[in-house]
Amino acid sequence: MEEETDGTAERIPAPQLRRRLHRADLRAVPEARRALRELLRQWGSPGCSAVAELLTSELVTNALVHTDDDAVLTATVGPRGLRVEVRDFVARRPTPRVPAADDGTHGRGLILVEALAADWGVRPHAVGKAVWFELTEDTTDTTDTADTADTVEAVDAA
Repeated sequence: MEEETDGTAERIPAPQLRRRLHRADLRAVPEARRALRELLRQWGSPGCSAVAELLTSELVTNALVHTDDDAVLTATVGPRGLRVEVRDFVARRPTPRVPAADDGTHGRGLILVEALAADWGVRPHAVGKAVWFELTEDTTDTTDTADTADTVEAVDAA
């Protein structure tokens, strides 16, 4: 992001959140949601907050439950929207799967990410991977709270 002052362009850093998540510490999930909500308040897009918090919760929970290591949460607000990335230190790639009826609430996270994010993916690292998603203002304009609730209900019914 650049801002003009007296004919010279100054580089303004994009608002960013970066947190280390300790192994198996599920208290990090609500803490990550609160920190993300504060970051999004700066962005000025409260409609994005519900979807962003839901998807971030899913990625953070996956990293803490399915790996036996720490993880790093990074969220950046840029000119195109919000990018959230959760890096863990296990190479195994996650895959979306339709959960079995008796799985309770397990197995729905990546399906939600796939349904609600403008884009998402997995980026390999030398050690581990980063699972990420992006939300744009267009995404949040078409994904209101009712749509989010409908998607969650549809996934729960699967």
